[in-house]
Amino acid sequence: MRIRNGTSADAESIAALHTASWRSAYRALMPAAYLDGPLAAEHRAKWRARTAALSDDRCLLLAEQDGELRGFVHLDTAADGRVHVDNLHARPAHVGTGVGRTLLHHGLAWAARRHLGRDVYLEVLDGNARAISFYERAGGVRTAERPLRMAAGFTLAEIEYTWPAAAVSRYLEGGRPASDTVPPPAAG
Repeated sequence: MRIRNGTSADAESIAALHTASWRSAYRALMPAAYLDGPLAAEHRAKWRARTAALSDDRCLLLAEQDGELRGFVHLDTAADGRVHVDNLHARPAHVGTGVGRTLLHHGLAWAARRHLGRDVYLEVLDGNARAISFYERAGGVRTAERPLRMAAGFTLAEIEYTWPAAAVSRYLEGGRPASDTVPPPAAG
């Protein structure tokens, strides 16, 4: 698997994967009319804008294998100074294969290099049991719960998970990948 920085040329493929991921993971959590309706166009517009505005203060990493985009992670800096994992998605056919873990590790290593001493956090929808289990196994600590008001007019519950700065700094010390080189997947 190859990890590389995303560019504006990747906007359409990121949006398509993002939409497929939501349609798979959130089918029981969000209205079907939203998932099957305006979601794809919203994601295309979002990723065109985001990839056009990439900067040193943001991180967009893509996981590719055999010419296919398998997943992506996007991090930015929140107003409170923490690093925000804004998106972490694997193509539905590759969930559970290590794509998300690899991307999360690379995202945390980026945060450790660029924003040493800052906590890293993300939000996950309550009810997304697979993702919640994944973040807990990856060392995330549940730090908040709150409502998420979607622009489409519905509200969901979300849970915040945080990796404290001390844990993030270990990604520089060899505890996790601290470079852009990814080891080959384990056999089996």
